[in-house]
Amino acid sequence: MAVYTHVSAEALAAFLARYDHGELVSAKGIAEGVENSNYMVDTTRGRFILTLYEKRVDLADLPFFFAMLDHLAERGNPVPRALTDRTGVAIQQLEGRPACLIEFLPGVSVSHPNTAQAFATGAAMGHMHESLVDFTGERSNSLGPDGWTALLARCGHDLDAIESGLFDHVSAALERVLAAWPYDLPRGVIHADLFPDNVLMLGDRVGGLIDFYFACTDIRAWDLAVMHSAWSFDASGGTVDRAIGAALVEGYVSHFPLSDAERAALPVLARGACIRFLLTRAWDWLNTPADALVTRKDPLAYLRRLNTYDQMGETLFQ
Repeated sequence: MAVYTHVSAEALAAFLARYDHGELVSAKGIAEGVENSNYMVDTTRGRFILTLYEKRVDLADLPFFFAMLDHLAERGNPVPRALTDRTGVAIQQLEGRPACLIEFLPGVSVSHPNTAQAFATGAAMGHMHESLVDFTGERSNSLGPDGWTALLARCGHDLDAIESGLFDHVSAALERVLAAWPYDLPRGVIHADLFPDNVLMLGDRVGGLIDFYFACTDIRAWDLAVMHSAWSFDASGGTVDRAIGAALVEGYVSHFPLSDAERAALPVLARGACIRFLLTRAWDWLNTPADALVTRKDPLAYLRRLNTYDQMGETLFQ
């Protein structure tokens, strides 16, 4: 979440008038995240999230995301659905952007998850994958391995402005990962971005899974590897917690099985996750507008993770 587009109080009040969810009381921009403009909106009838879609989100993909969320909610997953106005329309226009009013879910995103929270989140991902087995929607992964080489080229040697030699380092790592990529593993619809800040905790229980705007059809175990790379390290990427990683995997398999081939592939999938997030963070670091209300994320935190996976590899998944 972030804020790129300013929404005036007058425009927001007129927007809310299309719904039966009360009159505007207050709205506050949310700086976390990097993809869309988001506001916490309080009305006379409750609290909601307003999202204006920017940058990487294609308007044509929104029906896929909303159908996925409805499918998950119907099967008991704690996910936020898009709300429709009085005429049944979910996708609106606000300040020149596609916009939606989204259900608010209770809970807090934890900065330092414990093993119980990691287990619960792994289980929530397993439940999500189980629920999506019969979901018929499909969306290609524009930020999957087939796109990393092009993204690296777009960043180019500007990467060396972040750290000397970074372009060559990432180029060599990407070549190794692509050569070992397990394209034949089971596929399904996945979240693809289940970081701690996309999970709302109520104590040690998951209260909500949010921000599904990278959801796509890809290798299921890739989703678990992305989560492992995000949860098992401190914010700097310099310290790894094996117990957190183990709890994630244990929670996942409590709801959805992992084959021997999927388990064996987790190290290379995790290295791929590091390259993916290093490159997208680097692109945002180099290209985020100076006046955007957005917290840029350090791409080098994923270089440190990548180095750890290279050094410790399989031992982190045993």
